[in-house]
Amino acid sequence: MREIWRRRVQRAEDLSADNTASTSLVAFYAVVLRAQGDLDERLATRTGWRPSGDLGSDLPALRSYLPAMVHAVAEAAPESLATEARMLLEGGGDRVERALTAFWRAPSDRQFFAKAIVQPYAGRLAETGVAPVGRDVPRADARCPFCGGPPQLSMFRGAGDAALEGAGRSLQCATCLTSWPFRRVVCPHCGEEAEHKLGYFHSPAFDHVRVEACDTCRHYLKGIDLTRLGTAVPLVDEVASAPLDVWADEHGYVKIELNLVGL
Repeated sequence: MREIWRRRVQRAEDLSADNTASTSLVAFYAVVLRAQGDLDERLATRTGWRPSGDLGSDLPALRSYLPAMVHAVAEAAPESLATEARMLLEGGGDRVERALTAFWRAPSDRQFFAKAIVQPYAGRLAETGVAPVGRDVPRADARCPFCGGPPQLSMFRGAGDAALEGAGRSLQCATCLTSWPFRRVVCPHCGEEAEHKLGYFHSPAFDHVRVEACDTCRHYLKGIDLTRLGTAVPLVDEVASAPLDVWADEHGYVKIELNLVGL
């Protein structure tokens, strides 16, 4: 498994050892990340293969790996997802592939297995600089400049980070998992810039994570402050701070993009 995925898996396993309200969620996410990391490794080391950017054309390269990935996740999944996995597997390779191509054309954060499989594939496109094609997604400043995916989270590494072009804040894509600079005081969903319309809420239990909410569109995402906790892995810490999602829901905010555990 390559280092970027190994770090994610290790962080999830470390956090799942803590006795918190999110323990079971993070433990399950560790299994998902390991399966994704294995798929990423197989794609990265596939001899003579370079993705085309068209998922339909690239499916033959993924085909032999997909059943094992679905099986691995299903063994640790809650019953609803385990049932979905059985249906996919019993339907043969065609059913999995239809789900993938449907997600590719019209993504939904409710399609767990498709999103889990597409993330390492889309990440591979980003690494190789092969533009994705055949995706019916809007393009906007708050969308990933590479694949058009919505933001999963925001993160703050400090204004001195040259990669952020002085912005300090960046967004991480929910599809290809790349990140891009984004202005600090603006809603990533509707573009609201009025400070009195933008709220930031956190709990002492998650000192490096906050809810970034907009009172204009009533949407939110979570921000991970790496200057407060440099060992955090944003994708994992976003899942581990699930109680903040519960708080946001209770206060009438809708998440811009659900994560892979459905929060």
